[in-house]
Amino acid sequence: MPGLKTNERPGTRAVLLHCHMSATKARVVLNLIRGQDVDRATEILRNTPREAAEIVGKLLASAVANAVHNDGEDAEELYVSACYADEGVTLKRWRPRARGRATRIRKRSCHITVIVSRMPEQRVARRRAERQAAGAHRQRRVAESRRRADLAGRLSRRRHAAEVEAALAAESPEVEVEFEPGEEVEGSEPVPEQTTAGAVEEAEAAEGAAGGGPEDESEKGE
Repeated sequence: MPGLKTNERPGTRAVLLHCHMSATKARVVLNLIRGQDVDRATEILRNTPREAAEIVGKLLASAVANAVHNDGEDAEELYVSACYADEGVTLKRWRPRARGRATRIRKRSCHITVIVSRMPEQRVARRRAERQAAGAHRQRRVAESRRRADLAGRLSRRRHAAEVEAALAAESPEVEVEFEPGEEVEGSEPVPEQTTAGAVEEAEAAEGAAGGGPEDESEKGE
């Protein structure tokens, strides 16, 4: 029993007609993305150093856009179900050669078709589970990064406060203030007067010099 015809394959398609490239060169690139999901196929085409990779990449993007806007599909649940290149018109040209001869030049073209379809349910469920696991892992990494950043910020703030205190202490040392005996200081008790022997002798000498001389002379005369 023959398989499905080219125009009867299910899915959303995008077709490029009369591409100025041989079908053989296009098939080399199409074989790389056949059966791959859209994201993986896009990465493969982006890193493939061939001229056909750029053309097939634009065609794949067009097929995905058709599936999203026309059929209401989810772009993350699509895969390349079929892709092929058919031979197009071949232009004949001539090139002059030696001894009056001519050589034929064949400028080939092709028709490239890319078909995208929705993944099977099992594959979709597995992809969703992988996506959820990746999201949970990312959330854990973000939470851990934020926790480390907060801890580092607190430590840096404490270190900065300690440096500021040390700088202020170095710039303004404590000044000792001396108070006179008997002087009252606000918020403290009065400073007691000196009661040493030297202080008593100084007081008696001062009293004798002030008024103690005449009394002593009268006492001696008696």
